[in-house]
Amino acid sequence: MQTQFFPSRTMSIYMGRMFLVRSFAVLAALVLVLQALDLLGESDKILAYPGNGNPELWTYVTLRTPQIIARFLPFSVLLGTLITLITLNQNSEVVSMKASGLSAHQVLAPLILASLLVAGVSFAFNERIVARASDTLDRWEKADFGPLPKDKALQTNVWVRDGNNLVHAAEVRGRGANTRLDKVTIYDREADSLLQIIEAPSANFSGQGWTLADATRFNVATGVTEPMGTITVGESIRPDQFTLAQVDPDGLSFMGLKDAIADLNDAGRPTRALEANLWHKIAGPLSSVLMPLLGAVAAFGLARSGQLFLRAVIGMALGFAYFVADNFGLAMGNLGAYPPWLAAWGPFLLFFLIGETVLIRTEE
Repeated sequence: MQTQFFPSRTMSIYMGRMFLVRSFAVLAALVLVLQALDLLGESDKILAYPGNGNPELWTYVTLRTPQIIARFLPFSVLLGTLITLITLNQNSEVVSMKASGLSAHQVLAPLILASLLVAGVSFAFNERIVARASDTLDRWEKADFGPLPKDKALQTNVWVRDGNNLVHAAEVRGRGANTRLDKVTIYDREADSLLQIIEAPSANFSGQGWTLADATRFNVATGVTEPMGTITVGESIRPDQFTLAQVDPDGLSFMGLKDAIADLNDAGRPTRALEANLWHKIAGPLSSVLMPLLGAVAAFGLARSGQLFLRAVIGMALGFAYFVADNFGLAMGNLGAYPPWLAAWGPFLLFFLIGETVLIRTEE
C-alpha cells in the first residue's frame, strides 16, 4: 500500500478535473432550469410596476442567479461526485487504483482537495456577490420592483412596539443618536382599542425621546384631524429598535453580520438565531467537502455485480439526508431550540462521521 496520501500527480489532476467539470456542468443546468421557472413566477410582479420591461427582468435575473448558485452548489457537487465515481467505476479505473495499493481514502483524496477549492470559492462568492445581491433584491421587492432608494443604508417599512402603541417608519436613516425617521405613524392604543393616530413627515432622536415636526393627530372617536406642531414622543424607544429591527443574515457578509450581532448584544437584544446563521456562512460552503465522502459508496464494488445503481442511490440518499438535517438544524437554531454552534455545525459533524463509518466498514 502506498504511504502518500494522494495518488500520482497525473491521476490527481485527472480526477480533480473530471470532478470539477461535472459538478459545474450540473450546476449550470440546474441554474438555467430553476432560474427560468423562478422568472416565470415573478415576472408578473415585476412587470406590474408601471414602466418596467425587459431591462428590469434581466436585472432580476442578475440578482436572483447568485442566490440559486449559492443554494444548489453543494447539491451540484454531490451529483458531480456521483457521476465522476460511477464513471471511474464503470471504466474499472477504481479497481486499477485499488490494485496499485491505494486505499479508499487515497482514491477520494483528489476529490476532497478539489471540493475544498470549491468551498473556498463558494465562501468568497457568497461574501462578495450573494450577500450584496440578496440585500439589493430584498430592497427592490420591498419597493414593489420600483426605483431603488439611492441610500443603500436606508431601511424601509420598519415597525416598533412601544407598550400598547405601534410605531411605523416608512424610512429609517443613520445610526445611534443620528437616527432619522421619515413618514412616521404612531398608533395610540389602549387594550385592543385604537384611540388616535399621530403622523409626521419626520422624526429625530433628541436623547430624551423622538421629536416630531409638523405632527397631526387623528382622533378616532370624533373623526377630527388637528395639527400638533412639534412634539416629543416615545421616550422609551431606543434608536437601535429601528436600525436593528430588520437584520437579514442573507443580505450581510460574515463580518457585516458579526458587527450587527455585536450591536444587538450591546443593546441587550437576543442574537442566538443570528449567531446560528453567522456560523452557517462557513459551514454551508464547507458542506461541499462532505459530498465526496457521502457519495463514495458509488465508487467501490464491481460495476458488473449489478449493485452500482443501488450504491449510487444510497450515496444520493445520504446527500439528501444531509441537506434535510442541515435545514432542520438551522431552523431549530432560528427558533432558539438549538445552540448556535450545534445548529450550524451539528449536521456537518454528524454526516462526516456517518460518511467515514460507511466508507470504513465497506471498503477499508
